[in-house]
Amino acid sequence: MSKYSVLITGANGLLGHEACVRLAPTHHIHALVHGEPSDPVPGVHYHMIDFAGPWSATDLPDGIEAVFHLAQSSKFRDFPDSALDVFDVNIRSTAMLLDYAYRQGVKRFVYASSGGVYGAEGGTFDENAPIDVKYDLGYYLGSKLCGEILAQNYTKHMDVSILRFFFLYGKRQNRSMLLPRLVDNIREGRPLYLQGREGLALNPIHVSDAALCLEKSLTLEGSQTINIAGKDTYSLKAIATMIENLTGTTPLFEHTDGKARNLLADISLMGQYFGAPKIPLAEGLKDLL
Repeated sequence: MSKYSVLITGANGLLGHEACVRLAPTHHIHALVHGEPSDPVPGVHYHMIDFAGPWSATDLPDGIEAVFHLAQSSKFRDFPDSALDVFDVNIRSTAMLLDYAYRQGVKRFVYASSGGVYGAEGGTFDENAPIDVKYDLGYYLGSKLCGEILAQNYTKHMDVSILRFFFLYGKRQNRSMLLPRLVDNIREGRPLYLQGREGLALNPIHVSDAALCLEKSLTLEGSQTINIAGKDTYSLKAIATMIENLTGTTPLFEHTDGKARNLLADISLMGQYFGAPKIPLAEGLKDLL
């Protein structure tokens, strides 16, 4: 693989940090962060920019060949009080980075979206599944879909990859996210609420597998939308049993009315472009203990 000059936003986050670790040995990496990294990756050039505040494309480096836009607002649950923070980080920054990339002659723009954009009805989704905006996506997922639409408009000017991540997890993850929260709830004796017998079904992906997809996206040709998820499907109850095996703590289940809403990715296209993910969930969960 050729050596690329890559700009990575959200480089202090779970996926951003892992991408820096993976790419820094073989590429020139410029990382955008809104605060000093606690564990900077050797060889990475860090730039302090807060997307929630005033900034300009003149603050960004020249000579960039690929942009990985991974940043997202940390205040996505605080709606409507932090709606403008979410807008600035998830939408305004995307528009400004796309304009920067176009004017810089960037060859590839990779936008990190979410599998949640497929909607609240649940199911197994491939990339051609319709996106029905009539239902309530919520402000955060609506902002991610807006970012996709903005990025797709630049496909005549650069290659654009939209990667829809499903239940990404790993060692540096915020403990409020689903899988770390499951671990903490089980350890601390809090009940897990399951719809139906088994609860939500999902196919989570370890951050190291997700970062490998980012690396391989550098050599794609053309523009694509690709689901990024694990190869195996698990119910919440099955995941809780795995956590029990790792921690020795028995989960407390409470069953609620209604049918479980599954959110599963068809990863046929991911397998075609990037190969199958390698980290099994039973192994990856150890990073959350």
